Amino acid sequence: MTGAKATGAVDQPHHPAHPAHPAPTAAAAVSAGLTGPLNAIGAGAYVVDEQGYVVAVNARAQELLGRTAAELLGQDAHDLLHRSRFGEQLPRSRCAMRPAFMTGRTAQARQDWFERGDGSLLTISWLITPYQFGDGRAGTLVIFHPVLEEDVFGAVPETGPGTETLSELERLALLAETTTQLTSTLDVDAALHRLVRLVVPRLADWAIIDLLAESDEVWRSLVVQADDGGLVTREDLQGPMPPLPEQSSLPLSRALRGAASTVVGPETYQGEADSGIAVEQRRLFDTTGMHSAVIAPISSLREVLGALTLGRSRRPEPFTVADLPLLEDITRRAGLALENARLYQRQRKVAETMQRHLLPQLPPVAHLEMTARYLPAPDASQVGGDWYDAFVLSDGATALAIGDVVGHDLEAAAGMAQLRNMLRAYAWSEQRLPSMIVEWLDHATQHLSEVSMATMIFARISPLTGGQWELSWTNAGHPPPLLITQDGRSRYLTQGHGLLLGTRANRARVDASAVLPPGSTLVLYTDGLVEAPRRLIDDGLDRLRRQAASLSHQPLESFTDQLLVRVRPEDNDDDVAILALRTPAHE
Repeated sequence: MTGAKATGAVDQPHHPAHPAHPAPTAAAAVSAGLTGPLNAIGAGAYVVDEQGYVVAVNARAQELLGRTAAELLGQDAHDLLHRSRFGEQLPRSRCAMRPAFMTGRTAQARQDWFERGDGSLLTISWLITPYQFGDGRAGTLVIFHPVLEEDVFGAVPETGPGTETLSELERLALLAETTTQLTSTLDVDAALHRLVRLVVPRLADWAIIDLLAESDEVWRSLVVQADDGGLVTREDLQGPMPPLPEQSSLPLSRALRGAASTVVGPETYQGEADSGIAVEQRRLFDTTGMHSAVIAPISSLREVLGALTLGRSRRPEPFTVADLPLLEDITRRAGLALENARLYQRQRKVAETMQRHLLPQLPPVAHLEMTARYLPAPDASQVGGDWYDAFVLSDGATALAIGDVVGHDLEAAAGMAQLRNMLRAYAWSEQRLPSMIVEWLDHATQHLSEVSMATMIFARISPLTGGQWELSWTNAGHPPPLLITQDGRSRYLTQGHGLLLGTRANRARVDASAVLPPGSTLVLYTDGLVEAPRRLIDDGLDRLRRQAASLSHQPLESFTDQLLVRVRPEDNDDDVAILALRTPAHE
């Protein structure tokens, strides 16, 4: 017996929590109330709810299937039991029970196969018929008994007529294209537009996508109409929808709860409306002129995300039950793609929040200009291991730091925060040379943080007489600072270089110092500014030096922005951090 819950591109057994599925106490009460009547049936029998989950089973079914009631109740009957004659997992599109299950009518078959608890196959004949629970909810009763294969003479399940608009090859091609198109984007809006372009006008004249927001609101996200000139988005029909009713038996409400897909027409919503959603559906049919439509839930492995409605207004042929398996295959793929996109966007939002809190505000330092920029990796989660910092030390000097923790994800960002916080605390409390601060930090990270490897520059800058400033620093495996004088001469400060953090090498670090003339600009940066795939880093360093020299007359903010635009490689897949400062010019 099949349910409406999507299981991915290939149907696999699963038992996800579902908002429409009864709570354990309620399910136990339903099972207890039905067990007695079911035991009066001489054949195996079980009842499933509108999602296809077993809610009651009799003793004969347990005996035939070699499974206890505890092993059956709450399980998706199709995933657990239904198999091909060769014992393979049976795709829902080939489930002979499914058309009758979705339309709520009686059907039977003389030959099918269930899998027993020990993995063996049981050849059965079956009959399914609608079942109404005492509280008005819809379900399905399945009655089956074993048969000998030699007693079966090629019986065909009574599934009713249908119209197939696509050949089998075209169906497979459409499903392959759906998978390719939807899995190649992590943007929700892009995925929705790709979905409607796949089905309109190929399958329908209209496509309507209703999505459930995380706050349980329903939003009519996209309404598209096939037009002679292409696709037209009907924004007048889009927007917020009334709340989802818990007990409505009308098709869209049931689909948004994860129930079976349905063939509908304008007459479906012409009776008394049981909810605000039903009123909106009546308006939709009246406005679009659709004479036939199909509605299917868009579900991920864990939850219902929304529903897809395909409608026909120009095409004369109506949809039939035979069209539903293809639609469900499409929405199953759409559900997986949308869930991935939502998870990515959720992670991206978390990462952006972390970024805002982790990257510091630069302190005001008298007579010294400072600015910083951070650009995340294009394909990462909007945060990574690149970082910068500047803070005033206890002796009045200003500390400068820039670094890169290995990785481009939240773990790298967390490691970066640990490294930066330890550096701040130790550098402020201990008035020591930069090399000694970084050497202590290297030892501390091996025991107190999860940073595996990192590069960094730690420096201190303080004013001298005559408008000059003194810079002292140590370099732990990081690209060298760039110094540009006011007249446009530039050079890299390559002294003070040592091994990166995390190598555990017992080698002393060294310090270096330089005098910064008035009006000079110092640029600290991470390797994403000068490195790119299939390019030498020396080329990137040379480009940075030349561009910085040409921009030395620009205000510091403009200097930094234009430097990013001119130097950052177009095919860069890494984060970029820049910390730039400028000493005051001669009055």
